[in-house]
Amino acid sequence: MDKNLKDKTTKLIDDHGRHIKKLRLNLLDTCNMRCMYCMPEDQKFKPLEDLLSPIEMKKIVANLKGFGIEEVRLTGGEPLMHPQFKEVIKELSKLKLKKLSVTTNAILLDKHLDFLKDHNIKDINISLDSLRAKSFAYITKKDVFKKVLGATLKAKELGFNIKTNTVMLKNINFEEIEDFLAFSSKYDIEVRFLEMMKIGYARQYFDRHFVSAKEAIDRVSKTWTLDQKQMPQDSTSFNYIAKQNDSSAQLGFIASETQPFCSGCSRLRLSNEGILRPCIMINEGPSIRDLDVNGYEFVLADLINKKPIERLEQTIHQMNEIGG
Repeated sequence: MDKNLKDKTTKLIDDHGRHIKKLRLNLLDTCNMRCMYCMPEDQKFKPLEDLLSPIEMKKIVANLKGFGIEEVRLTGGEPLMHPQFKEVIKELSKLKLKKLSVTTNAILLDKHLDFLKDHNIKDINISLDSLRAKSFAYITKKDVFKKVLGATLKAKELGFNIKTNTVMLKNINFEEIEDFLAFSSKYDIEVRFLEMMKIGYARQYFDRHFVSAKEAIDRVSKTWTLDQKQMPQDSTSFNYIAKQNDSSAQLGFIASETQPFCSGCSRLRLSNEGILRPCIMINEGPSIRDLDVNGYEFVLADLINKKPIERLEQTIHQMNEIGG
């Protein structure tokens, strides 16, 4: 490998100048919800014995850190369902990453908050698809709204940096958008609205329930004044401070379908079986589970240049198998 290519790989910079520095680590595909945009109610999950152990995760992430990965977000399925979740946190915390964060549905969050705080986990993204118990249960197939909301507010009170993620669904939760802004204003929590993606099970609902970020912005703008925030080039969201009279809210949009961020994407994805993928829409990738550190240079040089520069149309694989 020539020196220029080696330097690019060491810094994880692809041929389009994108600096790859973030990793999404899918701990497991198991989940205690059955969200309608994610998977069917009879979804079968991988045996835990087939998945990476905490020590294997630490080894892989340590190797990737040596090539420039700075931030790791733990996803699922539901990552807190991993029977060795605390061991995962303990092992990855030893690596002194720039950021180690978690995305969760918050059903199990309450009992982990003190542990996460003790291990310097500061950022938690929480799936919160409705502020109405009935709609929440309809979307998630679980009657746990009060539990999720309670854990969200407790995490905020304890000083965690909380963001909520809401997948916008026409005729189901879209009319709640103003309620979410009021929620943000009241609790000082950033609320983010996600366009439903053409991934796996959600494809059958796409035409019926898809809502674009533009539709949401147009609706909010009728009653709130939006001031756009400056965001990092590789941000997945574009954000606003929304103001109404004496109230202000933190508002973000992840418009993966209509305003994709592929040209600035800085992420790789590691599956729970050790498959490293360049993109959420690409299911193929090399297994690095047993890869010697000396082999990473060549694998990464090839992989980062397989990251698409434009949005791919769809993927058949379920969201819980990929990680959010």
